[in-house]
Amino acid sequence: MEDLLRIGVVTTTHGLKGEVKVFPTTDDIARFKQCDEVLLQTKQKMLTLHVERVKFFKNIVILKFREFNQIEEVEGFRKCDLMVTRENALPLAEGEYYLCDVIGAQVETEEGQPIGTVTDVMETGANNVFVIETEKGEEVLFPVIPDCIKKVDVKEKRVVAHIMKGLME
Repeated sequence: MEDLLRIGVVTTTHGLKGEVKVFPTTDDIARFKQCDEVLLQTKQKMLTLHVERVKFFKNIVILKFREFNQIEEVEGFRKCDLMVTRENALPLAEGEYYLCDVIGAQVETEEGQPIGTVTDVMETGANNVFVIETEKGEEVLFPVIPDCIKKVDVKEKRVVAHIMKGLME
């Protein structure tokens, strides 16, 4: 399991006082109100930053960090990931999981027959899709819907799937 979870990506600066616009990559945009500390992954290093102020505009989050007060100080943060530690992540409800925790999970049928390994998760507008590399080295896509994905156990790194017609052909 990864120790850091991405909650957003800096898109650009906002105003002259060191604020940045962030595209959220979390399901709960309000979680930014609960962030006191975030980690910013720059090209050179990881910075620990303290959130001073949070504003929302449409689907964008505007953050002001205590460490910066000038636009020039934050201009280099474009396209940088904002992360939180797993300890600072929002608690998950029963049956929820972080997508990064599914990567590497073994996928099997309801009968216990191996299908392959989850290598990626594609986030689409309708539902997520597990990218699975089969034991033959082929790539198949399984939609993360109740008819197809029956169980996800991140502790055991195991996914139980129903092979819907057309998925493996």
